[in-house]
Amino acid sequence: MAGRLADEVAIVTGSTAGLGVAIAERFAAEGAVVVVTGRNHDRGEAVAARVRAGGGRAEFVAADLGVEAQAHGLVDATLERHGRLDVLVNNAVSPEVIATDGPAGSVPTEVWEAMLRVNVLGAAWLLQRALPAMVAAGRGAIVNVSSRTAERASPNLAAYTASKGAINALARSITLDYGRLGVRCNTVQPGYILHETRDADATPEHLARITDMCVTRPPTATDVAHAVVFLASRESECISGVTLQVDAGSSAVRARVVG
Repeated sequence: MAGRLADEVAIVTGSTAGLGVAIAERFAAEGAVVVVTGRNHDRGEAVAARVRAGGGRAEFVAADLGVEAQAHGLVDATLERHGRLDVLVNNAVSPEVIATDGPAGSVPTEVWEAMLRVNVLGAAWLLQRALPAMVAAGRGAIVNVSSRTAERASPNLAAYTASKGAINALARSITLDYGRLGVRCNTVQPGYILHETRDADATPEHLARITDMCVTRPPTATDVAHAVVFLASRESECISGVTLQVDAGSSAVRARVVG
């Protein structure tokens, strides 16, 4: 399949729901062989089947990225099956842990550990296997999916905010240590993403508040996926170590409502 990612092999973590699904579908539309991954087997198989039904190439590999052996196994299985790994998208988060987050002084140790285990350690464990393979191939692209909370904190999300700040910094370290070896790493940092299911019953007042947070229109998951594709593709070969805001301009100016 022709496209900006034609025949490249890509792992998209957290791709059994939400933003990860949009990224996986966009990658497949651009010609990539997509490894869909997450903990929910039924959802993962359904996403991969939908991609294939649309003419793309996808397979599901179950993995809990909070477990080191499973994170390593995900990359190992991909390399064994395809002989290469061109793109790694670190998108996975733990929604159930986010629900237990709070102000820094009241976040229990187990919540801190669970948040960092998936959002940071999970990415680090994947990189332990992915980076050597990319270096051996002489090229590779890593895209971390962060959040605007990393720079504009939201209430009661101390652990999540810290984890996303770590992901932003990680991209800069990878750029320094691996850039001359052919590996690029960038970060996409979404703001509030308009979701057709979550926001379907939103009141006009709520939608107006979302709109007022934006300079352009509110972003969707597809908008974020387009940005990830760009940073993964050869079109961005001279871009590494950057954090790309996908937030309708709200990080550049003070919108009418503080989000």
